[in-house]
Amino acid sequence: MPNTHKILPINALAEKVAAFRKKGKTVVLCHGVFDLMHPGHIKHLQAARRLADALVVTVTPDRFVDKGPGRPAFPEQLRVESIAALECVDYAAVNRWPTAVETIRLLRPDFYVKGQEFEQPENRTDKLRPEIEAVREAGGEMVFTHEFVSSSSALLRKHFGAL
Repeated sequence: MPNTHKILPINALAEKVAAFRKKGKTVVLCHGVFDLMHPGHIKHLQAARRLADALVVTVTPDRFVDKGPGRPAFPEQLRVESIAALECVDYAAVNRWPTAVETIRLLRPDFYVKGQEFEQPENRTDKLRPEIEAVREAGGEMVFTHEFVSSSSALLRKHFGAL
């Protein structure tokens, strides 16, 4: 399959990020389930890529997806392959942990990017708050994109029934 060279184990991804940084390049990290790839994801990742020299994306492993019964709709390997297929993505990996906190500590990205739906403090999930703190501890910056917003969960429910 094309673009599989962009899919790395998380430790190899950390080595790539370290090599980018040694060259003086900046790195942006996006993390999520990315269960059903949609235009909101693509616009978000394109906007994130414009912030730095390299975009790395991590995908929540199947065992930690907590979106309800029947989720994820697509297994982690298909989800990470879909991410890697995007031109704007330099590297992708399946995360090893339930949240991005450990990944942020390992990669130490210059920017950690989420969508605008999480920008207001009252909309931040219990998972996102520690991720924001990990970004600060790692010397990075939290950024929110302002692109088209959609929801994989809502799309799956609407078009494929009660997932």
